Amino acid sequence: MVERDVIVVGAGFTGLTAARELIAADKDIVLLEARDRVGGKVESTVLSGGTRVDTGGQFFCRDMVELTSLIAAQGRKPVMTHYDGETIYRPPISQKQGYERWRGVDALRDRMIATRPDDPELEKLTVADWVARQEDVSADVRKSFLRLIKGLWCRSPEEVSFAWLASNDRRITNTYSEMEMFLPETVHAVADTLAATLGDRLKLNTPVTHIEHSDTSVAVTAGGERFSARRLVLAVPPVMIHKLDFAPALPERLLHALGAWSPGLSIKVLVSYDEPFWHKKGLSGAVMWHEPQGLYACDASRGDYAGQVIFIGGPEAEYWHKRPQEELVDFIREQLTAAFGPQGGSARDIYIRDWVNDPWSDGAYSDVVTRLDAPDTEDILREGLASVRFASSELALSYPGYIEGAIIAGKWIAHEIVRDLDAGSRKVNAG
Repeated sequence: MVERDVIVVGAGFTGLTAARELIAADKDIVLLEARDRVGGKVESTVLSGGTRVDTGGQFFCRDMVELTSLIAAQGRKPVMTHYDGETIYRPPISQKQGYERWRGVDALRDRMIATRPDDPELEKLTVADWVARQEDVSADVRKSFLRLIKGLWCRSPEEVSFAWLASNDRRITNTYSEMEMFLPETVHAVADTLAATLGDRLKLNTPVTHIEHSDTSVAVTAGGERFSARRLVLAVPPVMIHKLDFAPALPERLLHALGAWSPGLSIKVLVSYDEPFWHKKGLSGAVMWHEPQGLYACDASRGDYAGQVIFIGGPEAEYWHKRPQEELVDFIREQLTAAFGPQGGSARDIYIRDWVNDPWSDGAYSDVVTRLDAPDTEDILREGLASVRFASSELALSYPGYIEGAIIAGKWIAHEIVRDLDAGSRKVNAG
């Protein structure tokens, strides 16, 4: 059995980036992916009209320099998301009221970011606990902030660790909207292009079933084959690592750190129309729902394709995951009719990608920390073991939970592994 330098598990943007960086450093690697495609939580499909769309991660902004540089290097050109015009609020409120509401949410978010990371009292709070303490903030703003948590972090605020969320949000530093632009040919196509450079180092349909590890090497059973290497990089979400079989079992501190995470609950709905009729009405296409909480829509039109994306997050996504899909389609039509009038309900096509309990990610957009007794979970996971290291967008030092964070995490872990292996080689040579 050939012993490689590194086995990388997971061909999302973290794994793809790590693999390419390791190859550039002249390391012998293999990249194992359970699915029949690359991209992880970034994927695409072709709608009935022939348009390819991202059914997973899609949007980004110019502040996300790793992703935008990668896109530019591939010769791809983003389009700007249409934001001209008024936002629709459900239930209806005026544009001024909507602006004031979200200005209050932004101020509350700034207050959260400004909390002291070393305040032990905050470690004991959920997000809902902390928001309830902000008695000088209006009830409407507090409710809107909680809606934001459901829609963006895709879990109930009564579950999410406040200390973790504050730390997470401090690392999301964009000044432009995170939904500023997208790729007409899909971000998933970027992952496909990265994968094409790996040749037979990439093995699809190869799910890992068992990992044996020592301080100096690893052996991985995957897809009926056995692979060995000096180091292993698990470039998959924490909740998926927690499901893997290790021999010997992982230390209790690592098991505790991995058990602190829960998957995001998210459904993405792509709605196609014959034309972007909302433009003629002076509307941006964006819809913000105060009720039901966890819904948001925005324009995704480009060229001759007219469409919107609706995101369903948190408890609302969990509810619809358990219902027949035709009921969700009817619900979406009802919501769009209420927002835009009869034209809203006349969608040509409604495509649903349910990420709840996804077999190889267990959720989207990101895992979140839902245990209050694991404040150092990220540090423990980044440290890993001598021969087994963990990397994912969730653990990124910048832009956690985004494609940008996945790329950053991939570069970081590749640098760590190269430094580790080269230091080991120097010791051997010196001996």
